[in-house]
Amino acid sequence: MQTTREGGCSCGAVRFRLQGEPNRVGVCHCTTCRKETGSVFMAFAVWPKSQFTVTGETRPWENRHFCPKCGSRLFEVSDRDPEVEIKLGALDAGPSDLAPTYETWIKRRESWLAPVPNTGQFAENRPTHRE
Repeated sequence: MQTTREGGCSCGAVRFRLQGEPNRVGVCHCTTCRKETGSVFMAFAVWPKSQFTVTGETRPWENRHFCPKCGSRLFEVSDRDPEVEIKLGALDAGPSDLAPTYETWIKRRESWLAPVPNTGQFAENRPTHRE
């Protein structure tokens, strides 16, 4: 049986559905992700674009899509990339079964925040090869 996950924005104007399991799950500490989330890091998961559907209008900023009504940050997708990056906080159900496998931009991780155990650690971006 294939897993289906759903998510969307705070006001309900944008909804999305994901089929199957993600290719990878990560945490990013870069400045862009900090500003995008208003937090000290962002948790995300990456699915093949073919397993992703979205309804409702979004607005992009550098391929990062958000709801123009409530401002919720939802996903990152581009025409050139075969994958979509979903912000884990946009999922309807808590993502407790989606444990990170790597952390990026750890050179910007707060000193009081411990590394995620048993994950790949990258000073900046992770290598671009597909896992």
